Amino acid sequence: MAKLTMATFLTLNGVNLSFAFKLFTALGCGLIAGVFFAFSTFVMKALAQRPPAEGIAAMQAINITVINPWFMTVFLGTALACILLVIFSLFEWQQHNAIYLLVGSLLYVIGTFGVTIAFNVPLNHGLAIVKPDSPEGANLWAKYLTDWTFWNHVRTIAALAASALLAIVLG
Repeated sequence: MAKLTMATFLTLNGVNLSFAFKLFTALGCGLIAGVFFAFSTFVMKALAQRPPAEGIAAMQAINITVINPWFMTVFLGTALACILLVIFSLFEWQQHNAIYLLVGSLLYVIGTFGVTIAFNVPLNHGLAIVKPDSPEGANLWAKYLTDWTFWNHVRTIAALAASALLAIVLG
């Protein structure tokens, strides 16, 4: 029985797709890191400078608009690719770059995807149900800005580190 490796699994008509798969995953991590970096460095700061009702309404619109095929394909597709790379890194543990595949992929799955699901999405759901011009909305907004941005910093750093580690594998 042939040994299952990432190279044998990702071969199509004799062409090794392993490099392309790893490249796609590294680029996905980097692209998501860039989106989150924008929010951490200027989008949330700009929203915080607006009156609470305006900031809330804008963020509510962003949270609806982000659920689109382009973003979700990259965000979820990268998570799925990273899960596959975790599995393959365990099969190829004897390879010198397996640790980079494993750690980079886990950083994205846990530090980016997991943090989003565990922290940012619940905060978004809480913001979605408030009326922007209510006193409750203004109180929630102040806490939301701090908490959401903190967790966004975490997932930005995780996605960027994942991209860097996966890029090392390509070298």
